[in-house]
This record gives sequence, C-alpha cells and structure tokens, in this order.
Amino acid sequence: MILTFNDNASEVEIYKIKEKIRSLGLETYELIGLNYHILGIKGNIDLLDLKDLEENKSIDKVIPNEVSQMKASRLYKSEDTIIDVKNQKIGGKKLTIIAGPCSVENKDQILSIAKSVKQSGANFLRGGAFKPRTSPYTFQGLGDEGIELLKYASEQTGLPIVTEIMSINHIDQFVENVDVIQVGARNMQNYELLRELGKIKKPILLKRGISATIEEFLLSAEYIMAGGNENVILCERGIRTFEKFTRNTLDLSAIPALKKLSHLPVIVDPSHSTGLWWMVEPLSKAAISVGADGLMIEVHNDPEKALSDGNQSLKLDKFANLMEKLKPLAQLEGREI
Repeated sequence: MILTFNDNASEVEIYKIKEKIRSLGLETYELIGLNYHILGIKGNIDLLDLKDLEENKSIDKVIPNEVSQMKASRLYKSEDTIIDVKNQKIGGKKLTIIAGPCSVENKDQILSIAKSVKQSGANFLRGGAFKPRTSPYTFQGLGDEGIELLKYASEQTGLPIVTEIMSINHIDQFVENVDVIQVGARNMQNYELLRELGKIKKPILLKRGISATIEEFLLSAEYIMAGGNENVILCERGIRTFEKFTRNTLDLSAIPALKKLSHLPVIVDPSHSTGLWWMVEPLSKAAISVGADGLMIEVHNDPEKALSDGNQSLKLDKFANLMEKLKPLAQLEGREI
C-alpha cells in the first residue's frame, strides 16, 4: 500500500500515522522530496482501517495495492526520466533506436552491421554475447569473445553497446565493458540478479517477461531502483498469449499504461514481439504513435544464415528504408531520431 500526504500535513500528524501503522506490526518506507511525501506500507494491510485513512485530512491518496511501486512510480517523480549514455539520451524528446544482430557471430559481421546501422541513424548497437536459448543444443553465443567484438565495433563506430547479462558472475565484466546492460525476459523475475544490478550505476534495460503483468514488470524495476540504481529503461517485447501465428503478442496498450504509471523511459522491441521481419515496420510505427521512447530492432547482414533469430531480423537495406519512414512520423509526435 502507498499513502501520499497533503502539502499541509504536519510532521506531528505524519508521525502519529506512521506509529499507528507500525503498532499493527506493519513495516513503513518513506520517500520525501521537494513536492512529495510518500509512505509505503508492507505487510498484512487487512489490519488497516482503509476508511479511517481515506478520511484523514493529512492524507491525499490511499493506493491499496498490497505491493506497490514507489521509486518507479509517477508519485515519486512526476517528470519523465531521461537517461544519458555517452551523450546519447534515452527518454524525453529523443527517439532512441537500438539496432544490431541477435547474436554476435564474428568480427566482420558485427563491424559491418554496426557501421551500417549507424549510417542509417541508429543511436545504439545491440548484440548478444551470452544467449539464453530455449534449447541447450542451439547456438549459445560467443561469451567473452562476443563482448570483446562488441567493444571493437563500438570503438570503430562510436555507438554505445547494449547486450544481455545472464549471470551475477558477469556483473563486473559488464560494468567495465558494456554501456547498457540488458536483462532479458527470462530473467525479469530473477530477483537476486536484479538486487545486484541495483548496486551499480550502469543503465539497465529491463525486458518484460513473457507472462508478466504490468504491475509485476514495474515491481521488477523497483527491485533495481530500491538498491539505488534508478537508471532503468523498460522494454515491452511481447507477451505469450493463445495466438501462435506470431512468436509473441505485442502489447501496445502497455506503452501508454507504463507511461502513465511510471516516469521511466519505455522502449519497444518489435522483432521479438512477433518473430517475423515483415511485421517490424508496422509495429515500429504503431509503437511510436502510442508514445514509445524508442525501438530495439534486430538487423543482420545475412538473415538467412544467422545463427539465431534470422527470421525476425531486417536486412541492412530494409533497416535503412525503415529509418527513413520513421523520421517524419517521429517529428509528428514531437520527437527526433
């Protein structure tokens, strides 16, 4: 549960409310800022008299969720968060484009793709080094070598790199070598990993789990932010439904919902959402139209021979063509690429 206090609430009255809550065996957490005073309550909230709280003149709002977001919530911060990564901004008026292959395969491949997507207007280079695959017999990524190849491509192009972390054991390596650390859908609720990522300051791109509700998604962000790392970027990448025509179902409604509930930037991954390259363009346009702060698009120089997810990857020329189509749309939405 969350309580927000009125501007004229006295410290004495707030103290009395906190003590009454604590006397019931509940825990309280406070966030105090220039224009807000928020009290989070953890425990069996059935012990509380909601009517008594709602009628208290010192309390502005009572949000009775058993578990609620605090730092990720707009109650904590009303203005949009903008994250700066090597002079590239994520959030605000900037439309972020993250592009690159599903997997780093070799030096020539990642460098040629990096140069091409930068020329087309991408701001970040993505590429998998450690790959979480459904089958243990499929390509699992180049690991440490993949990180080194991403670094090389970044040095040659100036593009900051985004890649997925799989283990707590890799955190030091990622802090040193990676610009934006991605937490994949499978690890969205790996709370031990999220807690450790909360102890660092690197931006974290958090992907929504395949069956996660919006509340569960935001609470995963809260795990990171509660540890002190508030540089979190949310990524909608499709959820699992009964539909089998597409790989997943892109939840476009999640974008305005997340923008209303949270101040964090929201990126959309149209590639993983459907698993079909020809759907990337219309879904990219739709995502921008409903308020996404950016896109994460898989691009490959030879998708037919890709070691992973070639069917959802755009060829270099198709990505360039898409970028030209997105620029005027972004301008209509008051954004720039």
